[in-house]
Amino acid sequence: MTALFRQNLIEAIVGAIVVGIAVVFVLFSYQRTSGNVGADRYRVSALFPNATGVAVGTDVRVSGIKVGSVVDQTLDPETFQARLGLSIDQRIALPLDSSAAITSEGILGGSYISLTPGGDSETMREGDEIIDTQGSVDLMTLIGGFINQSGGQDDKAGDAAPAEPAAP
Repeated sequence: MTALFRQNLIEAIVGAIVVGIAVVFVLFSYQRTSGNVGADRYRVSALFPNATGVAVGTDVRVSGIKVGSVVDQTLDPETFQARLGLSIDQRIALPLDSSAAITSEGILGGSYISLTPGGDSETMREGDEIIDTQGSVDLMTLIGGFINQSGGQDDKAGDAAPAEPAAP
């Protein structure tokens, strides 16, 4: 009977350790992702005409360095623009006249919010709104337009009649 009790005790201890590790992992994951708004962060909003490629959790960067993330995404009922809630690291003192743009990491990369600090001496606080914004650019539309434009120029050049040789 004591051997069975020892076996059950060992299994219970191992099970408790596994559950404890799982709880620590879940808390760490929550803190790194959705739990971004807290005492060490402040939240601002920004209206974008087009927020294609942006979702909750998208990085917010200054000079390529992550300083926050997108925590909310709604459609403004008056302007029909995308209103994004941005959670910014409290240590980053953004001037009030800072601008935001949705930028692509490259042809195959994802999108992120790029913040460009302004020159104002007053800094943003909880609840402020970034006024100067630039929405995302549809890369496929740009490429298609470029291809159509260059194709049209080639056709026009090919249709031109050759010049007559000059008379001696």
